[in-house]
Amino acid sequence: MHSITLRFLAASAAPSAFGRIQGGTVLLWADEAGLACASAWAHCACTTAFVGSTSFLRPVRQGDLVEVEARLVYTGSSSMSMAIEVRAGSIQSGELQPVTHCVAVYAAVDDEGQPRTVDAWTPETPGDIALAQRVKGHIDAEHAAQ
Repeated sequence: MHSITLRFLAASAAPSAFGRIQGGTVLLWADEAGLACASAWAHCACTTAFVGSTSFLRPVRQGDLVEVEARLVYTGSSSMSMAIEVRAGSIQSGELQPVTHCVAVYAAVDDEGQPRTVDAWTPETPGDIALAQRVKGHIDAEHAAQ
């Protein structure tokens, strides 16, 4: 499986002012979707190695319908890079607006926590190729800044 979409109603034990869901909670949802997609692709446990290039565009409110999509964009020998998008909106209208997007890298690990080889995935459509190049550019820029 090279993509996964999670849908649920936004809820938080500790919403911020005005009933907004805190950014850390939104990032947790993004990481959970990325980890689920990576683990399904690798057929084993995975760990988060990198999350970056996050931009928040609008808040998520208590009770919003939330959709989190994680897409595999390229693989290394034991890593999987993902493009993750979060959208949310009123459940009554069904219209979902972009909330945030980020890139993430997950590493496949064995029972001892050591890297494990994953199957290669190669983007084939022009859209997938362009997305892979954008994500790789974001990750390379983050690493160069460190």
